[in-house]
Amino acid sequence: MPFSNGPKQNLLLAALPLAEFNRLLEDLELVDMGLGEVLYSPGSIMQCVYFPTTAVVSLLYVLESGSSAEIAIVGNEGILGISLFLGEVTTPSHAVVQSAGQAYRLKAKLLNIEFNRGGPVLRLLLRYTQALITQMTQTAVCNRHHSIEQQLCRWLLLSIDRLPSNSVHMTQELIANMLGVRREGVTEAAGKLQKKGLIQYARGQINVIDRPKLEQAVCECYVVVKKEFDRLISDIPNGDPLHILGQSDRRKVFKSVRQKNSSDRRDES
Repeated sequence: MPFSNGPKQNLLLAALPLAEFNRLLEDLELVDMGLGEVLYSPGSIMQCVYFPTTAVVSLLYVLESGSSAEIAIVGNEGILGISLFLGEVTTPSHAVVQSAGQAYRLKAKLLNIEFNRGGPVLRLLLRYTQALITQMTQTAVCNRHHSIEQQLCRWLLLSIDRLPSNSVHMTQELIANMLGVRREGVTEAAGKLQKKGLIQYARGQINVIDRPKLEQAVCECYVVVKKEFDRLISDIPNGDPLHILGQSDRRKVFKSVRQKNSSDRRDES
């Protein structure tokens, strides 16, 4: 299987030392994830974890009234199902596919065996969990204190960081559900960003056309989440050779992988 379609497109799997990676490799199952597919729901028994490669998944909390809000997103930087290696088999949130793509599925018991060995897998997963908690915490702060426009900028940047292109397929109604705001607020915020030349929006597709300016418009929450992930994951010892590189060099490598993935998709179409 080509690297661009392989397990190491997920950055956590790519960070594993070769011995640990090889022990998991034969049990990793490539699965398709459709837009809107529910992977986990509150109270259901979770039996597998997922390592996204080209899919992006939203972790949502839904109130009794039916209102919802996104608490975090997971893409090729992470893993879905952290409750399973933390000793639980259920979760209070929904995990819903935000952007269709693929992931590698692994039975929970197999990951737990590796986790309980201690060493690099345990440290890597616990550090990722801390990074995910940071994202959840910062999302709560952002939703409470920052404008809808800033929230939309944060959501767009976190999404395209986990995608092979600068395009997000999502209606304004769904974005409103993710952010926990009214659709009219998203319409107004998206219109402002489009007038500033930061994005183009049409028929459920948002194209980020000026990322540097979008990064200038976003609140500090995006940078806090990104820096924390880099801090926690970048110094894992005995991992993939990528982690010997500095942050700027690693970003260049990951960017080249994303660009290659995008090019491969265009060639296939």
